[in-house]
Amino acid sequence: MLEDGQKGVILQRDKETYALAPHIPCGVVTPETLRKLADVAEKYGAAAMKITSAARIALVGLKEEQVDDVWADLGMSPGAAVGLCVRSVKACPGTTFCKRGQQDSLGIGMQLDERYHGVELPGKCKMGVSGCGNQCAETSFKDIGLVGSPKGWKVVIGGCGGGRPRIADLLVEGLNNDEALAMVDRLVEYFKANAKPKERLGRLINRVGLDAVKEALGAAV
Repeated sequence: MLEDGQKGVILQRDKETYALAPHIPCGVVTPETLRKLADVAEKYGAAAMKITSAARIALVGLKEEQVDDVWADLGMSPGAAVGLCVRSVKACPGTTFCKRGQQDSLGIGMQLDERYHGVELPGKCKMGVSGCGNQCAETSFKDIGLVGSPKGWKVVIGGCGGGRPRIADLLVEGLNNDEALAMVDRLVEYFKANAKPKERLGRLINRVGLDAVKEALGAAV
């Protein structure tokens, strides 16, 4: 029996079948990829195709002996759905498509995905990028989030769901694209250096204090 994450699969409730979710950066998918996913799902008799909260398309209800062949037919990389790493970067359409977008969330999200998807950290980490204050990427529930405004990017940190949900704290605002990306870089390095094993960023903030985090990152007022 495969363990969760092994060969990019997640064991299902029946303890017999698996789901796998190829990586689809920021949920942007081509017609060709959609056709390939549908063809593979039909070929191997997947029980369902599920759009996940990380904007991936999971093939559900596959047998263990099918997993290698499914990945070979897809020719896609697994999404980092489990493990102590950057699991996902969720981004709204932003100024690329949305009339309400105030910053280029999709462009920044793609850059963050390329830099960080699957990068190992002390605890799991989710990122979100919203092009305006509506936060369609659920940014305040992400460990690291960017929120667009007319004056630039707000960086919010420490959000999560789970049994002890936490709304993200404002770290800094008014950043341009390069400054926002640089702040995320510093934040990830700070998290690597200071978090305890399996500790999420919000719990680290609770432990050391938001002011200490701001000072360490050069974001103190």
